Formats: sequence, C-alpha cells, structure tokens
Amino acid sequence: MSRTFRNPILPGFYPDPSICRVGDDYYLVTSSFEYFPGLPIFHSRDLVNWRQLGHVLTRPAQLNLDGVRGSGGLYAPTIRHHNGMFYVINTLMDGKVNHGNFIVTAPDITGPWSEPFWLPEARGIDPSLYFDDETGKAWYVGNRPVAEPQFAGHCEIWLQELDLKAMRLIGPDYALWEGALKQAIWPEGPHIYKIEGYYYLLISEAGTGHDHALSIARSEHLTGPYEGYKRNPILTHRHLGWDYPIVGVGHADLVETSNNEWWLVLLGMRPTEGYHFNLGRETFLAPVTWEQGWPVVNVGVGKVEFAMTAPNLPEHPWPTLPARDDFDSDSKTLADTWNFIRTPREPFWSLSERPGNLRLKLRPTSITEVANPSFVGRRQQHFSFVAQASLEFTPQSEHECAGLAVLQNNHFHYRLTVTLDAGSCVVQLIKCEKGEEMLLAQQALPEGRVYLKASAVSQAVYSFYVSSDENNWQQISESVDGRILSTKVAGGYVGTYIGMYASSNGQPSENHADFDWFEYTGD
Repeated sequence: MSRTFRNPILPGFYPDPSICRVGDDYYLVTSSFEYFPGLPIFHSRDLVNWRQLGHVLTRPAQLNLDGVRGSGGLYAPTIRHHNGMFYVINTLMDGKVNHGNFIVTAPDITGPWSEPFWLPEARGIDPSLYFDDETGKAWYVGNRPVAEPQFAGHCEIWLQELDLKAMRLIGPDYALWEGALKQAIWPEGPHIYKIEGYYYLLISEAGTGHDHALSIARSEHLTGPYEGYKRNPILTHRHLGWDYPIVGVGHADLVETSNNEWWLVLLGMRPTEGYHFNLGRETFLAPVTWEQGWPVVNVGVGKVEFAMTAPNLPEHPWPTLPARDDFDSDSKTLADTWNFIRTPREPFWSLSERPGNLRLKLRPTSITEVANPSFVGRRQQHFSFVAQASLEFTPQSEHECAGLAVLQNNHFHYRLTVTLDAGSCVVQLIKCEKGEEMLLAQQALPEGRVYLKASAVSQAVYSFYVSSDENNWQQISESVDGRILSTKVAGGYVGTYIGMYASSNGQPSENHADFDWFEYTGD
C-alpha cells in the first residue's frame, strides 16, 4: 500500500522554497525577510520529513538588516550544489549599506558559509543559478524590469554568464521570456533545468497572491529563444475560488529523486476566517509527471492537495523536537527554532549569565520600532496553538516591561508583559494596530515567578492568560481578534511570530528578565 503525506511539509512562515539533491540527501532553503539568522536550511531523505540544520547567514558581517522595514530583507533564495560546493544566491531588499543580489558558498551544507559576493550589475530580484555540465559554465538567471515597461509589473527573465572565480557577471546578457500570459505581471522566481535535450525555464507570474501561477517554457539553446507551453499555466489555484483551502500556489523548484521521480516544492497559503492566513506562505510538495516533453503537476488532479501519495523513497523520519525549550544548552547557543528581528548588534541575550535560563537585557529599543528589540521568537506553525513561558522579572520603573509578544510586524501585534503601574507590579495586555497602542487589560501580580500564556483556536480568536503556579490559569481579558496578525490586514509577506520580549521603552536600564522555559504546542 502506498504511503501518504500531509501538506504543507513545512508549516508556518517558510516561503519561496528552493531545493537541491546531493546523492540521497535533499536540502531546502526558504526566505526569511527581516529575521536573523537568515535563510533557514532543511534536510530530508524522503522529501516529506524535514529537520532544520541551521541557517545560511549567521554572522552580522554576512547580513546587515539594520533599518530594514518589515517584510524587507531576504527574498527568494536559490540553493544549488556543483563540483563539491554549495551555492546560495539571494536578494537583500532595502539594505542600508549593501542591497541587491549576492552569492554565498560553503563546501559543507552546515557551513560556515562565506561572506557575500555582491553582484552590483545584477538588476532585479529572485536570482537563480544554472551550471551547464556540458560547457562547464555557470549562469545567473533572474528577473528585471523591461527597458520600456508598458504596465506595472512588466518584467522579463534574463540570463548572463557568471565567472565563478571572480564572482561577477561577464559577457552579454539575454532576455529570455516575459511570461505566459499577455501582460503577465511579475514574472519571477526563475529556475533553469536541462532535461532530455531541452532547457526548461520554470517561473512564477501574476504576483505572490491569489492569482499566483507557475508557467514553463523550453528551448534547445540555453540563451533561447524559449517557447512557452501551450497549456500554461502548469499550476494555479486562482480558478478554484476564494474559499479553496490552499491558495496562492507558486514560486516552485523542481527536483528529481534517485528513483527518477520528479517533485515540486512550492509555496501556498491556507486562508480561513475571511481569507486571512496568519501562518504566512508555507512550503508544499507536489508530484510532477512528464508527458510529451512537458511537466504535469499532480496528474489527473491538477492541484495541490492536503493528503497526497508520498514519494517512492524509504521513509526517513527525524526525532521529534521537544515542545519545551528549557534553555539548558551546553553550547550556550539558541536552538535553530529561534530568531531575532533584524541584525543583533549587541549581546542582549545570554544562556550563561544564569544557567538554565534565557536572560534578556532590557534596552531602550521597543518592538514598535524598525530596529533590533530584545525579542527572541519562533514561527507560529498551527492555527490552534498554545505558547507559554516561565518568567522571573522585577520591574524597576513603569518604563520597564518583559513578557510575551505575538507579532506580525512593529505596527501589528499583541504584548502580554509584566511592568509597574503606580508602584505596583501588574501584567498588561496591549494591542498594537496600525501603530496605535491600546491597553486591553491589566491585572495585579504577586511578586516572584509568573507564568504567561498565549493561545489560539483559530486565526480569529487569540487568548492570553497569566498564572502564579503554572496550573491555575486566569484569562486576562476576553479573547482578541487575531486577524490583525494576517498580511491581509497588516500587509507584507511574513507570518506570525511568538516569543519573549523585554524593553525599557526609550529609557536607560541595567535590568534584565529571566525566562526559565518556553513551550509551544500546536494542533
């Protein structure tokens, strides 16, 4: 009996997947936008079960996100392996020092990865690499605006040779394709493959929303001309309506397994509650069959489904990660689950100052700013979840606070924090919508350890709780509207984060907050 798997294969904010195979191992990277470290790396042996190996960009010298707006930062990476070397090419949007397209390399997937090689002459976004085994040449392929655009989003896919020794583009550039539809907007996410004598160019078009689609063209010559498939798009869900449970499918990468099967990793969204998707754009998997020289996605069905037949590969699950992080790491480094907002420029966190605890230093920076606040967070990966933490914190002034944050961006989030009010210790629930803050609830607290909890039963209903003994939870207010955490309301491209937060809100402070543990469970 055939095994089945469940989509998405990477739930939560893991968009723009790119994949490569090395022997029996598969490696995948996704976009990470304003979060640091940048570009999470995943490993699988069956295309269904994935474990995170780390991140591509882990050093501040590699990734300067200072001042980068929400949903700016790292867009659409591509990962490839060639002659014993891994390559990741990517776009940094809105960088204040460097910006544009760059390449990093590593002989081992776990790194360390090189400093960026910037390609200032490479216009546009969504870069990819193609290595031509016949000529030994490497090629850059990306998107850029056409010379004389006729409408908004009028772009083309283009190609130019890449000198791997000098890490710069050389020779003439070639315009390859503007997409399948007339006036196709935002042709992007290009990848080139050599299959059975043809060069295939796979792209997305129509923007990364409801109208997202995958189209393909081919040529006998790498530099073209390319012929679009007459049955394009090869995949879209836009015709299935606004209520279909998987929407916006696109931005894909193909991989051939050791059993000569073809599969597609791609992004999609799961909207509910009036087309809200708090989890962001997620990574899905779909089978591909080749018919008469062209790919067919999920033959006989033509769409991505939640339950699908698994690849013909030995099942290879990984150990399940514990729900609770006790911050007992001997390495004194945080687990790969955790991220910061933008590049950390000073050591605001520690696992060693109080062993067995994550200590956050209070700094003037607030989570409402386009800055690097004292925030350590992880992705929300389930519609229904519970996140809770144990906190020891003694505020010294009404400017100081520490607790939990449920975050879409600096203008849209909820904060459940301990602070002082009129000299007394309290816990407050604050809503930030469109940058305007509102105190929703406040409750007095006894001194000592406190337990905080955030949960959701849907994308619309979030609740917040407090306890002094981890057992007798008290809901601090009526449930709140979680839809402000969706990009439909907040804008941008990222999913919801949940994490630990501390701030002195514009004032100097020597104080700190200690988190003994953080636990996340999802249904």
